[in-house]
Amino acid sequence: MSTRTKQRPKSEALWDFLHERYISGNPERERRVQQELVNAEVAEQIYQIRQEAGLTQRELARLVGTSSSAISRLEDADYRGHSLSMLQRIAKALNKRLEVRFVGWERTPRP
Repeated sequence: MSTRTKQRPKSEALWDFLHERYISGNPERERRVQQELVNAEVAEQIYQIRQEAGLTQRELARLVGTSSSAISRLEDADYRGHSLSMLQRIAKALNKRLEVRFVGWERTPRP
């Protein structure tokens, strides 16, 4: 599934309904949804900064020292193998600074 198609619902009311009905009150579901949102966000950010740089996946891969298929996986919202070192290499190749934050486990954020 493409990164751009696997996103949170656009309607805040719909998100609230879905959250209340299927996620709220279930800590395991909360955790899993949060992790999926993080994966999708990281994938989307990699895709966006690559596009802004005007690079293909193959060109970025060459700059980072990896394969284009590895870049493709990183841009997939379903991918769960992000490593800090790879994200740092991508940031450096695109003249960006990687920022990592730890935040509390609150209710899954709205879109």
